[in-house]
Amino acid sequence: MYQYNYADQTLVEERVAQFRDQTERFLAGELAEEQYLPLRLQNGLYIQRYAPMLRIAIPYGLLASYQLRKLAEITRKYDKGYGHFTTRTNMQLNWPKLEEVPDILAELASVQMHSIQTSGNCIRNTTTDPYAGIHQNEIADPRPYCEIIRQWSTFHPEFAFLPRKFKIAVIGTENDRAATRVHDIGLHLKKNEDGELGFEVLVGGGLGRIPVLGKVINKFLPRQHLLSYLDAILRVYNLHGRRDKGSKYRSRIKILVDTLGGPAFAKLVDAEWEAHTKDGPLTLTDANFEHASSFFSEPDYKEFDALQAQSDLQQQLSADKDFANWYNQNTVAHKIAGYRAIVISLKAGLVDGKYVPSGDVTHTQMDALADLADQYSFGELRGTYQQNLVFADVQTNQLYELWQKLTDLHLARPNINTLTDMIVCPGWDYCSLANATTHNIAEQIEKQFSDLDYLYDLGDIRLNMSGCINACAHHHTGDIGILGVDKKGENWYQISLGGNSSNDAKLGKILGRSVPTEAVADTIQQIVDVYVELRATTDNDVESFGELVERVGIDPFKEKVYG
Repeated sequence: MYQYNYADQTLVEERVAQFRDQTERFLAGELAEEQYLPLRLQNGLYIQRYAPMLRIAIPYGLLASYQLRKLAEITRKYDKGYGHFTTRTNMQLNWPKLEEVPDILAELASVQMHSIQTSGNCIRNTTTDPYAGIHQNEIADPRPYCEIIRQWSTFHPEFAFLPRKFKIAVIGTENDRAATRVHDIGLHLKKNEDGELGFEVLVGGGLGRIPVLGKVINKFLPRQHLLSYLDAILRVYNLHGRRDKGSKYRSRIKILVDTLGGPAFAKLVDAEWEAHTKDGPLTLTDANFEHASSFFSEPDYKEFDALQAQSDLQQQLSADKDFANWYNQNTVAHKIAGYRAIVISLKAGLVDGKYVPSGDVTHTQMDALADLADQYSFGELRGTYQQNLVFADVQTNQLYELWQKLTDLHLARPNINTLTDMIVCPGWDYCSLANATTHNIAEQIEKQFSDLDYLYDLGDIRLNMSGCINACAHHHTGDIGILGVDKKGENWYQISLGGNSSNDAKLGKILGRSVPTEAVADTIQQIVDVYVELRATTDNDVESFGELVERVGIDPFKEKVYG
């Protein structure tokens, strides 16, 4: 992973000192709230329903074991002993004290971490595929390009006060595991007919009040032009994006692109690019790529008898059904023989009868995971869009041992890609923007769908739940999406079907009127019953939930739910 140089470290430490002074002046009454607000947002600090919330950047999801130990220490010392992973692979602390936030930032700086540009109208954390660099079908490793984008966008003066927040995702495989089509910019690594690397560029995706899928504006951008072209996109957005009073919900680039149309927006970008940035100082060289790539070299994979390891693994799988379930659901093929990536489920569900919120991890679990990362995966972890964690490089002859240790930590639930692998925002319990609670609904669903064999029979079903229209949990792109709404002080839940955040991205269709709190799990059961009844099956395949909704529409589900 990328290592700070002297300039990086100095920059982050100076930012800590600057914010410490700003916070002290605010607490002393020398800075008004309206003056302090943009300053705290630039450092990832929100004021939530009951306490401040600090969002910590984890660039493109990469986290070293020593950094995770520091996060564990911070949650013990300054918070309530846990952190929450988000869909942008950041970590959120929900209970820090305002006066201690500068101390937290200083602790983060000691391990090359910060919370810069995790909020505010700027370019946020760039995200990517959690299997970057290790996937069998990868066109190219996207991580060096993410790092190039990170360095270009951090503290860029033109991008500190954009019309609205701005998010970028990069993938290096045909299979989209980073939801690029619902980002302000999505970048797909490609090779042209001559074998040269470049990017398909999508612009204008986003969810929230007005969900829109991104549009392709450049089918192949040679990689040396990456930054100059992105710069041109941001210039056009800065020039034409709405900033007038009352335009907050129509100021995202998605509105500009959707209003103009993809071709017209592309023409504006091309004109800006040709006139101002193309072939200029932002043009990347082979030396730039080599330098960025040097931080993401392959680890020292060990040589061992992979065939014998595979034989031993088959015996373990045959002997232990629980381990086999975990292996089938929570491990992913690796490009190196004898290795697999494993997904650590942060969707424990009910533990000793108590619901554990999606994406939450305790300080003791963090410390243990750091130790396990050192022992089994070269000291590295990765965050995922689905609010889970990944060990990318685990020997197959160590899987059983690792599974046992993760089981003891309640981190080996074999539910990845099932209905209970839910993306869930914190909702009303924490967020001042939320309209409704989410954790109680997730607990309902957990109790309704507790049978693993039943979940496996249902196959891959993505359930996403947001507590408000801002769609932090991407409910629009779930096979089943749940949106919390407020009706005269009561929580109700609107349900949508048929969303997808992957290659064939789709926005879900609203099923009908919202349902009351006590009816959500039963309604999901009715929806699932329709799927089981109507899905097509062959000897080799079962129609997925998304495929069924695409084939029959939502009317059969609507009839079942509403009569």
